Amino acid sequence: MPMTLKELADACNARIQGGDSSVLIDAVADIGSAATGQVTQLISGRYAKYIKGSAASACFVAEDFAVADVPQSMALLITKDPELSFIKAIGLLHPERAYLPGIAPQAVLENDVSLGGGVFVGPYAVIGGQACIGDGTAILAGSYIGSRVKIGKNCRIYPYAVIYDDVVIGDNVIIHSGAIIGADGFGYKFRDNRHVKVPQVGNVIIEDNVEIGANTCVDRGALGSTTLGMGSKIDNLVQIGHNNKIGRHVIMCGQVGVSGSCKIGDYAILAGSAGVADHVNIGQGAVVMARAGVAGDVPAKTQVFGSPAKDKRVAYKEQVALAKLPELLKKVKWLEERLQHLEKSDRDAGS
Repeated sequence: MPMTLKELADACNARIQGGDSSVLIDAVADIGSAATGQVTQLISGRYAKYIKGSAASACFVAEDFAVADVPQSMALLITKDPELSFIKAIGLLHPERAYLPGIAPQAVLENDVSLGGGVFVGPYAVIGGQACIGDGTAILAGSYIGSRVKIGKNCRIYPYAVIYDDVVIGDNVIIHSGAIIGADGFGYKFRDNRHVKVPQVGNVIIEDNVEIGANTCVDRGALGSTTLGMGSKIDNLVQIGHNNKIGRHVIMCGQVGVSGSCKIGDYAILAGSAGVADHVNIGQGAVVMARAGVAGDVPAKTQVFGSPAKDKRVAYKEQVALAKLPELLKKVKWLEERLQHLEKSDRDAGS
């Protein structure tokens, strides 16, 4: 939604320096490609070289950030936190699509479904019996909501997401396309030369302000609940096994896999492709680095790396040592040959 530079600055708590406060801003862009009528940001000296040739009409910068070679046509938007101000500008200039309340004629709602005010249900969405959908929530085309599911206010369920029976979802939750919430956990007992399935009769509980990426799977508890704490953000292609207890404001990056019955503390970060064995505790604020394989508990506020994962300082030293191994083997071989030569010389001298 276009607005004047002054309107944008006021909305983002920024002070204008230079430029034309009446110029119309209609989009955001990165500093390397921004054009006239667009706003950008500069938060690192590494990108300062781009500002001289930039055609952007405005640029967010921090209060204490010195900027040289600013084009005459560019206004600086000076703010305490340019990244947050830029995020707000994105929301103002590129608002999310709004869905008017209503139920598409192609949608299927079973018996005793409860819909709050302002709910949107898209074409071919299915909502099971006794489900409860909170005010302002949008259930988009082709998504499936099982029986007795409870979804809070202002949630967005993207097309073809699947939410199994009895799942409980808080307010302001986003679930992207292809995500599956509440499928059976992977539980079997081996008896009489075959795998006997353990019935999975628990559910999933997702607290407020959680976002779950596309094609991510969150398994239901075997008996109790799999829980995702308030404010946690789960990337695409993540597997969360049954009975996990995920804390508040946890980050899980793409292709993370967490086996069953783990506890992950508040503010923990699991980087891309990290794998966690079952019954592991990861402490508050811990960081599991990319591709780490976690087989044991991780203390709070530590960083682990490698497979098996260990303190990153130890793991890095091992990586450095491994890099030196070929040269070390050459030296060992040379020393062996030298020793054999000396031994032969001694034998020849003795004879």
